Amino acid sequence: MADLPNAVVKRLLTKHGGGLRVSGPAVDKAVQAVEDYIARLARAAQQSAEGERRKTIMDGDIDAGRGQVG
Repeated sequence: MADLPNAVVKRLLTKHGGGLRVSGPAVDKAVQAVEDYIARLARAAQQSAEGERRKTIMDGDIDAGRGQVG
């Protein structure tokens, strides 16, 4: 089961997709893609924080992670 609510992803897809409707399977694929991206981002941010000898992920770690994850 996905952790990210389908309704939120569907709303974002509709909003940024020019108001087009979104099928259920498309929402499911988008949820999985978003969760995969966030998992990669979290790992990259964790590496950044640990490289600075911190136990807390800071906004700069997210910025650094975004540069690595793309």
